Amino acid sequence: MIEELLPESVVAVEIYGDDGAEGTTLYPEEQALLTRAVEKRRREFTAVRGCARRAMEKLGVAPAPILPGERGAPQWPAGLIGSMTHCDGYSAAALARATDLASLGIDAEPHLALPEGVFQAVALPTEVDRLAGLGARLPAVHWDRLLFSAKESVYKAWFPLTGTWLDFAEADIDLLLDPGSGGGPALSGRLRAELLVPGPLVGGDRVRYFDGRWTVQRGLAATVVTVPHRAGGSR
Repeated sequence: MIEELLPESVVAVEIYGDDGAEGTTLYPEEQALLTRAVEKRRREFTAVRGCARRAMEKLGVAPAPILPGERGAPQWPAGLIGSMTHCDGYSAAALARATDLASLGIDAEPHLALPEGVFQAVALPTEVDRLAGLGARLPAVHWDRLLFSAKESVYKAWFPLTGTWLDFAEADIDLLLDPGSGGGPALSGRLRAELLVPGPLVGGDRVRYFDGRWTVQRGLAATVVTVPHRAGGSR
């Protein structure tokens, strides 16, 4: 699912179900982070690292421990960029060589309505208005959850480039439906996030927008954001 949303330069590995931790051995440095973790947290932590190590293998990179850095962002081996996500019954990791992309972010969420009050806390008035139109067209889609996922992917792509926090209100995200999508079990489309604060410098240009894709399928809402090296300040 995630791989379908990403450019060819990115490799992705995903696991469905609750047994994703099987067959993955943690490094001692990773084990040390779980001394007080409950079983659910331990399994999610292990499963998503199993995905990441398989992605490294697909790229021809030796497996390595993946430790959280500042604000919990994963620290990748030199020469790689990547992102990880997990929710109930699903784990995924996406990796690329740093020469191919400047940054990327992925996120998956259960395709359910957000808890009460969360949408109002994360959505801008412009986003609320646009999602109302999408909701009238396709009411079975939990557009609030999809927007939340997109905000998460935007942040995951933002932080490695800036090392700073990006608030939910600092990116205005437009979710666009693919032509012809909506008639089957899977929906897909594009997303564009307008950065409402000065964006990172990428390839000498100040980035104003992050672009990506989204899908709703198999009970999940998933989003990706990729930042090319030559993003262009006017895009």
